[in-house]
Amino acid sequence: MIEEKKNNKVSHNIILENRNKLSISGVNDVDSFDDKQISAFTEMGFLTIKGSNLHINKFNTQNGELNLSGKIDSLLYSNREKSSTTNLISKLFK
Repeated sequence: MIEEKKNNKVSHNIILENRNKLSISGVNDVDSFDDKQISAFTEMGFLTIKGSNLHINKFNTQNGELNLSGKIDSLLYSNREKSSTTNLISKLFK
């Protein structure tokens, strides 16, 4: 099942409008969010969005679309992999 998911990659696109509206496709999961930073796993790597008054307006897990608003200052990609639940639990009990 995991191999099927890898083969059916969704295209990854970003549309930024006037630095206050952002639409992203190809989002697999949102890792964390607050009003200053949103971190998400995308088809092209781990994406960190920084700004102020950030708000997730819509996240559709079926088609991988994420829409947000606020003042967007930066978009940063990294190669961070999604950690498993066991890693999170082990970190909590160290």
